[in-house]
Amino acid sequence: MELACTDEEEEFRARLREWLAAELPGLPPKPDPLDWPARRAYDCGWQRRLYDAGYGHVHWDASPTQRLIFLEETERAGAPYVGANFVGLLHAGPTIAAEGTPEQRARWLEPVLRGDEVWCQGFSEPDAGSDLAALRTRAVRDGDAYVVTGQKIWTSHAEAADWCELLVRTDPDAPKHRGITWLAMPMDAPGITVRPLRTLAGSTEFAEMFLDEVRVPVGNRVGEENDGWRVTMVTLSFERGTAFVGEVVACRRVLGELARTARENGTWDDPVLRRRLGRLGAEFQALWRLTQWNVSEAQASGGVPGTGGSVFKLRYSHARQELYDAAAAVLGPDALDLAREWNQDRLSSLSYTIAAGTSQIQQNIVAERILGLPKGR
Repeated sequence: MELACTDEEEEFRARLREWLAAELPGLPPKPDPLDWPARRAYDCGWQRRLYDAGYGHVHWDASPTQRLIFLEETERAGAPYVGANFVGLLHAGPTIAAEGTPEQRARWLEPVLRGDEVWCQGFSEPDAGSDLAALRTRAVRDGDAYVVTGQKIWTSHAEAADWCELLVRTDPDAPKHRGITWLAMPMDAPGITVRPLRTLAGSTEFAEMFLDEVRVPVGNRVGEENDGWRVTMVTLSFERGTAFVGEVVACRRVLGELARTARENGTWDDPVLRRRLGRLGAEFQALWRLTQWNVSEAQASGGVPGTGGSVFKLRYSHARQELYDAAAAVLGPDALDLAREWNQDRLSSLSYTIAAGTSQIQQNIVAERILGLPKGR
């Protein structure tokens, strides 16, 4: 299927292309990926340029089709990725826009759009594994605040963040999916300890976070107390449904570059490799069509992606890994050189079948919520 765009949306695409062509040549060089202060300044500086040009709103205050056009065009033009703004723009921001009070939207959304504040995600815990609802971090109500104690792991961008979208257990006696609350926690609050975790590529994209009686105002609760699992499903629908859209475009671009490199270095003569690249071309074409379908569904349902995002995330995670395995086959011995293009991405692709919900969890969601199969015993 093709996603039909209105005349207004096509005008939006044309204006965006013209602006990107004028703006991108003037960007400063990308910073060292190990230098978090510089990375944050670069990413937030780009977000401020988008905001000043009228494009900062697209992640939640635009139609799903406009959002898709924006992600497609910025990736094709080679614009900077959201980087340090990932959680704020693609997870927490859309959730607050959908579930927050008018006061909360006024407080938190504009600073994210301007690039003034960075968010991190405090969902996963060491003892919960893939069962997110088994979290144990406690929040006890004390007057106008929750007192939070516990530990989080794989806390995305915690070392650079001002705020954390945090899941806590507010009723330990309730069924595990019903005793959870979604909080916005200020990262400068007393009692927070952040320890960065180094990845295979050497960077620190994640951290473990220790919370020792951290006080979070009750006014920072998004949704009702003990209704956090429902709010979390809204967050995850964005994380799995639209957050990877730009990356699909990037993978299709990388695939074309792989084919050109294979022709230049002679590996194109291998018919097995050619079939492999051809199949990947079909995979990413299908994923792009699925993305368009998900966007159409979201537009029809008020802007929140549905469970189709799990289908997309499941297949995309594996297709990305297969793409960079193919890149290693094209590069040959150079695949061991981390300074070469694609090799860092190959390392990062290993995490995709775990991050944002493991493939096993996505398979359960597809089986139970989409296909209506019974739960395992």
